[in-house]
Amino acid sequence: MKKFRKVLDGLTTSSPANPGGSPACGSAAGTPSTAPTPRELEIQETLMSEHFQICKTVRHGVPYQPTALAFDPVQKILAIGSRSGGVRLLGRPGVDCHCQHESGAAVLQLQFLINEGALVTACADDTLHLWNLRQRRPAILHSLKFNRERITFCHLPFQSKWLYVGTERGNTHIVNIESFILSGYVIMWNKAIELSTKTHPGPVVHLSDSPKDEGKLLIGFESGTIVMWDLRAKRTDFRIYYDEAIHSASWHHEGRQFMCSHSDGSLSMWNLRNTAKPFQVTFPHGKTQRDGRKESCKPILKVEYKTSRNSSEAFVVFSGGLSYDKAGRRPTLTIMHGKAITVLEMDYPIVDFLVLCETPYINEVQEPYAVVVLLEKDFVVVDLTQSNFPIFENPYPMDIHESPVTCTAYFADCPPDIIPVLYSIGAKHKKTGYSHKEWPVSGGTWTVGSQTYPEIIITGHADGSIKFWDATAITLQMLYKLKTSKVFEKPKSGDVGRSAELVEEDPYAVQMISWCPQSRILCVVGISAHVILYRFSKHDASTTITSLEVRLQCEMEDVISPSDTENTPSFSDPSGHSPQPQPPSPRSNTPDSMRDSIPCLKVKDRMIRMPPGYQAELVVQLLWVDGEPPQQITSLDLNSAYGLLALGNCNGLTVVDYLQKTILLCMSTLELYGSADPFQRLTRSPRKNRQSTSGLTELSDNQVSLDLERSKSPTSAPYTPSLHNDPRGTGEPVSNLRSCHYSPVFYLLDNVKGPGRKLSLPTDLKTDLDHVNGHCTSPTSQPCLTGRARVPGGPEGPRLARRGPGRPPFRKAQSAACMEVSLPVSSLTEGYPSRRAMLQQLHGVSMYSHDEHHITTYSWSERESRENSFSRSRSSSVSSIDRETKEAVTTLQFAESYGRKSDTLPTPCLWVGTSLGLVLIIPMSIPTDEQERLEDPVTVAPTGTVLMLKGSILRIGFLDCGGALINSPYEVWRDQHAPDHPDRPRKRKLVNFSPSSSQEASGDGHLAVVCSERQAKVFFMPSQACLYVHNITESSFVLRADVVSVCNSVCLACFCANGHIMTLSLPSLRPLLDVNYLPLTDMRIARTFCFTNGGQALYLCSPTEIQRITYSQEMCDNLQEMLGELFTPIETPEAQNRGFLKGFFGGNAQTFDREELFGEAAAGKASRSLAQHIPGQGGMEGMKAAAGGVVGELARARIALDERGQRLGELEERTALMMTSAETFSKHAHELMLKCKDKKWYQF
Repeated sequence: MKKFRKVLDGLTTSSPANPGGSPACGSAAGTPSTAPTPRELEIQETLMSEHFQICKTVRHGVPYQPTALAFDPVQKILAIGSRSGGVRLLGRPGVDCHCQHESGAAVLQLQFLINEGALVTACADDTLHLWNLRQRRPAILHSLKFNRERITFCHLPFQSKWLYVGTERGNTHIVNIESFILSGYVIMWNKAIELSTKTHPGPVVHLSDSPKDEGKLLIGFESGTIVMWDLRAKRTDFRIYYDEAIHSASWHHEGRQFMCSHSDGSLSMWNLRNTAKPFQVTFPHGKTQRDGRKESCKPILKVEYKTSRNSSEAFVVFSGGLSYDKAGRRPTLTIMHGKAITVLEMDYPIVDFLVLCETPYINEVQEPYAVVVLLEKDFVVVDLTQSNFPIFENPYPMDIHESPVTCTAYFADCPPDIIPVLYSIGAKHKKTGYSHKEWPVSGGTWTVGSQTYPEIIITGHADGSIKFWDATAITLQMLYKLKTSKVFEKPKSGDVGRSAELVEEDPYAVQMISWCPQSRILCVVGISAHVILYRFSKHDASTTITSLEVRLQCEMEDVISPSDTENTPSFSDPSGHSPQPQPPSPRSNTPDSMRDSIPCLKVKDRMIRMPPGYQAELVVQLLWVDGEPPQQITSLDLNSAYGLLALGNCNGLTVVDYLQKTILLCMSTLELYGSADPFQRLTRSPRKNRQSTSGLTELSDNQVSLDLERSKSPTSAPYTPSLHNDPRGTGEPVSNLRSCHYSPVFYLLDNVKGPGRKLSLPTDLKTDLDHVNGHCTSPTSQPCLTGRARVPGGPEGPRLARRGPGRPPFRKAQSAACMEVSLPVSSLTEGYPSRRAMLQQLHGVSMYSHDEHHITTYSWSERESRENSFSRSRSSSVSSIDRETKEAVTTLQFAESYGRKSDTLPTPCLWVGTSLGLVLIIPMSIPTDEQERLEDPVTVAPTGTVLMLKGSILRIGFLDCGGALINSPYEVWRDQHAPDHPDRPRKRKLVNFSPSSSQEASGDGHLAVVCSERQAKVFFMPSQACLYVHNITESSFVLRADVVSVCNSVCLACFCANGHIMTLSLPSLRPLLDVNYLPLTDMRIARTFCFTNGGQALYLCSPTEIQRITYSQEMCDNLQEMLGELFTPIETPEAQNRGFLKGFFGGNAQTFDREELFGEAAAGKASRSLAQHIPGQGGMEGMKAAAGGVVGELARARIALDERGQRLGELEERTALMMTSAETFSKHAHELMLKCKDKKWYQF
């Protein structure tokens, strides 16, 4: 048990004016604050380092940039290769495995060892790999690297261990699959063609053995040359020279004819009896013109020729071949069955396709039943057994990217009833017309693991849609889809200019998602500075949507001073906000300079019928002010128990009562501080007729150009300051884990140019970039030192283009999926001295940072560290004004807490984190009675309480004095549109997790965990004493932080820009895990990375794929149980008996011994310089070598004992033979002595 010390409520602290006012917080983890009269607090921390391990679990979505396709007809397993070197293996639902080549080279071709549990991959680095699929995590057994030739095509005959490999030089090599050694048998291109041929035939584009005779190999060259090579005789049977280039070839199952596809859009049929010319040439999509010539067509990239028992007509399936004059037509797959031609249009270009057949034997009737089509961004299967060729319903989540993903949210351990409810609602809107047959890719086995709990993933998209996914166990299934665009009016066809731009540039793109699973209330933040609140109902309803308009940008002279209003603070009267004139239609052709007090989009103002599911109730929109668009929303939080919604941006904070449909608070960040403002700020002079800008903020002695204004407040009151620690930085908003998930990066990247070291900003960025950063030390220590003003045309670099008056306030939402920034990690961490500089460059974030004491120039070449440098400006007022306008609200959290040090009981509070590292606590007075709650106003009174950290605030969480996580209170879900029932209560049922609810004494307080982009602190409330502090990183910055539950305990999980994933114990902030897992090579990862309970996390690893990972050792240990088996023992189907007559007339296939031809004894060894064998790291050989268990040792001992006994027996036999031989010799010697005994010497 570990003992910690804390400062209790009621202990006196120094005044903020005193330099020693804040408690002394050491930088080392586990160092408590000291106080005059501390009391011991015993908290047992159960989490240790051995509880954590990083491991990938499963990947969802269609592989990004797919390149190859293969299918095992016996195991019924599908393999997809990608350009990044990945291999995706798919079977029945739940059997889904992703493998990755370490080299990252593109996969050119895939070949299954049918029913052997192995796969051969040919990569763009001219390497062949053999994968073992008999284990849940496939591993490479062998690799063969070609040194002098480029691989272009591979072919592996069924039940053969010899792989044919065609190369770019036109040669064909043969590889032994068992040993992965190259055979000495080579088919050279100059031997395959005639000696009189003067040109090279080109690369090998096709290899296949004849169905009639396995000893004959058909070789197709790119130039149009086709060769039938006799493997036994080592010569050609025939050669075909065709005028058009060949792309593919396919045999008839009898082996007497084959079909080729060509670059001119034609199909040629060849008969082996007469190879002088094709007996049939067709242009399936080419029409005959008036002059008798065929119109030119696109190449047919692939053709497959399959026969069926039930029909005398064969199936011919091919891709491409459309005429060139039909521009704009989508990619097609054509199915020809007799005289019927069916053209299937695809949404994306076709990469590859395969016809699935009943038999693996090529010399039998094929019986095709489906076509697997691999598209660039999709994967479909067509049913060939029905005349209308319907597609199968895909059980895999291949439509994640249907509209580009812009944000993600991950919720583990959800209420168990939420998934069936969402599925039942979503099932009513599913598409129809699918094939009624079972999904044909049904290989492998998978069972639900023992440790499963409901999990939901929510994705927001560029078209404004939101998708709910069931992520229980390791699967992903679509539950429900919601379209937020239905809330707004569609642009009329007669509207031009602005409305056209809105439609073109994704005005409904989702930026943030806040969801309360218990109350089923959903909040969606859009790119057009709007928030939509949804309630869930099982019944349809006809209602009108309430719209609230918020003015968060006001001129200085419009601010109401305290003398103009009552001195008593009151924030409950919605009429106290800046009066809103009747706004003109947002769709009107009003110039930007004249647009004022109107939203970006128009909400439907009529009665709307809403189907069951999520139904819109309230829309909050920020307004244009004096021709300037509203700044995008950067933070959001929702609390169903309070009935409140809070949102913030770089202008200020707004609190909305969604039960009464009123605005409670609308203030700038500066007004929230009141007299507790820790920085020196000067009042800004009002400026009229400002033009909206989107470029640099230029500051000089004679010019001050600022874009942001303080918003109007009903009143301002003096506040009591309470300061802790020195501020040092800025950041981006991150959400709380329970109810608000969104990305720390809000602005989408439009364009990144060139491979160079400098990032190029698009010219249509809609938010301001701040190139002037000052530095302010603690207000209690020394005066403010400001940054130097940026001079236009100075050495900092070229000016950025401003947003013209005719541009909309947002740009095209390219999604997190499209944000590719291929840069090394060092560039991302060293090129910018802070997170703020990088985000300003990449996303146009307009925020001020005390952590950047330099002039921000967006050049990657300037890498000198400026963390500790100071740059004085010619005017100290510049930095003051900049601080006032650039402080953004980065995180919001409702909670039962203490707004003041003197509070004895917790009350509803709103914790506000800003980009300057400040935390404000705003207490609220909420009526407890249900009827009073709907009628009486809610009082919101900022107290000026301020906590300080280094860097922008990312996450706020709460623990009780026992170290347990305190969840926010919530309202239990009730269907407001359900018919009245006497047994069903209509009252609100609230669940409160107050800090006092789990403790004996109500005044014990609680702990507040605050994490910024650079450090984490634990405060004790209500004394606001800092108990623990830990500097997370100095060289990088935190992108995402969450307080999560792991192994029945709580920890702080962080993801940094340098790729490190870290966990810290709570409350002591002791480091438990620090792994360099994921280098931040593009902003997509930063935007979509999110943690959840149970030790899980996810991120968008490509524009089309979601990668789930775990950082829990327990889940890593159970992962083998959760994964599916790719290989199941199945007997290979027997070949059909073709009968005596077919065999007599030569119809039966001829077999031959390939070992006799290709083995080392007959063909010799290949040149060592041609290819290099590389043994696999995770192969079975290594596993066998590592297996030294008791059973193996006993077996080896038994074998040794048997061998010893056998040798002893042999020795005994030899001894007996020697004794017999000795006796015989003795006998013969005695006889010889008796014979010679009486003879004289002369008788010899």
